[in-house]
Amino acid sequence: MPSSSAIGSSAVKPSAIRPFRPGDLDAVSDICVRTALSGEDSRELYPDLELMPSIFAAPYVHLDPDLAFVVDDGSRAVGYILGTADTASFVDRYRSEWLPHLAARYPAPVRPPATPAEEMVDLMHRPERMVVPELAAYPAHLHIDLLPSHQRSGYGRRLMETYLAALHRRGVGAVHLGMVTSNTRARAFYDRLGFHEITVPGSDRLTYLGRSTGPAADVSAEPS
Repeated sequence: MPSSSAIGSSAVKPSAIRPFRPGDLDAVSDICVRTALSGEDSRELYPDLELMPSIFAAPYVHLDPDLAFVVDDGSRAVGYILGTADTASFVDRYRSEWLPHLAARYPAPVRPPATPAEEMVDLMHRPERMVVPELAAYPAHLHIDLLPSHQRSGYGRRLMETYLAALHRRGVGAVHLGMVTSNTRARAFYDRLGFHEITVPGSDRLTYLGRSTGPAADVSAEPS
């Protein structure tokens, strides 16, 4: 699972946070590709530009579009947050509704993966990996990414607040995410937003974080 990056350095003109629209899909896919390598551009490692979005972006806007939001700079989406309110249900629908669309382009592996791209295809065909017992109290999950031009300008926080509020309105009490453990910049961002680490044995390469979907005053509260 690629770590999301809502961090960077450039000052930009104000942009709007709004719900995802079907016409945003190309821009969302491009953002995913340009941030999928621990927040960095993944095109050199994964030259198939449909691979990463097919796993980490497109299924969410297809299966749970009401929980997808973008940063719009006036001409296109330059950042997004997306996810699902119920990971277990999402996994069931991913397998039954989304994966059949990918089978021709990305057949199920018949041998252990030997390249980075093959590792991603292997993940694609194992959506059940997302159902982790230690995360049961945090049923929702998310992905958040911003192009470098719009990082460190407050948009990551605004996207997160928008998403958390949408979950809260649905009655979802807590959310989790998975990030590459070595991505310390992303970890600092999530820490500032009230996420805390969730211990998952055997997940050294990935760190799982979670928090309540409640308002800022409740960010330190554990889900009951």
